[in-house]
Amino acid sequence: MNEEGKYIYGIINSNTHGSLESYDIEDKKAYSIPYKDISVIVSNEEIVDYTHMHRDVLARLLVRHQKVIEKIMSLGYTIIPLRLGTFAIDKADAKDILNKGYILIKDIFKKMRGKIEIDVVCTWSDLTLVLKELNEEKEIKEYREMLIARSKGITVDDQMKVGFMLKKALDDKRERYAFKIQSALKNVSHDLKIHELMDDKMIINSAFLINKDSQKEFDRKIESLNNEFAEKLNFRCVGPLPPYSFYTLEIEKMQFKDVDWARKKLGLLNDFSTKDEIKKAYRSRASSSHPDKYPDTPGMEREFNEIKMAYKTLVKYYEACKQANKTEVCYFKEEEFKKNSVLVRIRK
Repeated sequence: MNEEGKYIYGIINSNTHGSLESYDIEDKKAYSIPYKDISVIVSNEEIVDYTHMHRDVLARLLVRHQKVIEKIMSLGYTIIPLRLGTFAIDKADAKDILNKGYILIKDIFKKMRGKIEIDVVCTWSDLTLVLKELNEEKEIKEYREMLIARSKGITVDDQMKVGFMLKKALDDKRERYAFKIQSALKNVSHDLKIHELMDDKMIINSAFLINKDSQKEFDRKIESLNNEFAEKLNFRCVGPLPPYSFYTLEIEKMQFKDVDWARKKLGLLNDFSTKDEIKKAYRSRASSSHPDKYPDTPGMEREFNEIKMAYKTLVKYYEACKQANKTEVCYFKEEEFKKNSVLVRIRK
């Protein structure tokens, strides 16, 4: 049986409405753990690794995660979401996370004040009809006619080329429409995040950060676009939501053995280093072990990859030290590492 910990949904500004005592969620209770004027919303659950879960299970857990966040939001709280699957070991660990990320968290609350997220998905109403129209465009039509007129007939390569031409025409049309839609909506938004398109039918899948009091204006823009594109496009809006796409936090807990290995890999033998020293050591080691320079040396590519990994590890650790100590130096002794082993950052 796994160890029980504190599953973290998000962080609230308890200065606004006070801490949240308890909120029922399925067979568990969500509650707050305060630190100064902020609190984490947690429930007691077994600590499990979400990275290896089946997609269906993750989808169910994500729905629950979002329901809690949206419920807290409906109670009048501003909430900063945490990445799905974030745990604290215990109450003290939860408070330590708030302590390490306090300045960043307070800054995010300022930026979030009075703002919401609206997610907009736009799709072709009839993709088959769009493809039919594109098939009649001059370049594609003339190429098809040329193939038909040839005496040797149409080869598989010819068919593939027509397919590529059609796909390019569809992508170009999608990009033009997406640019027009996103440009119109950006005029009433603070920020825009473009998400991955799930299929060929989708034109945009974007999140917009807007003022709460601008929602009616945003809705009017959507209605105007809907009228402009008539029956060609379908618009679907979801919101208001907490700003998942803009301010979701992730917690990175580092291990001493990884940081110790990384600094030795880069040849940093002092008890502390600056960011510039880390970068200089990386460049020196990377230059002397680049596989392009030594293509015939066995193991050189692996060595180069390990050097890159070491550099990334130390850059993250440096950011954690800077966040915890407000200094431009990271410390490598184990007793110092324990004070700087947690990095709180906005998910990219």
